[in-house]
Amino acid sequence: MDTEAATALAKGLTLIALLGPGIGVGYVTGKAVEAIGRNPEAAGRIIVYMFLGAALTETIAFYAIMMTFVI
Repeated sequence: MDTEAATALAKGLTLIALLGPGIGVGYVTGKAVEAIGRNPEAAGRIIVYMFLGAALTETIAFYAIMMTFVI
């Protein structure tokens, strides 16, 4: 296999890795909204944990983008 083709394939696969964080952030946000709907008094704590979960999920996306530029 040509090295240029292998590089293009590797970049494409790392960009596919961005689908996971997108789905993860949507799932985290949806569950947080659902939890706030059930227990509005705990909204402050739920939102803090939602942002923490979303931030940790987004680091995966940053790693994937970084690997795309490294390759």
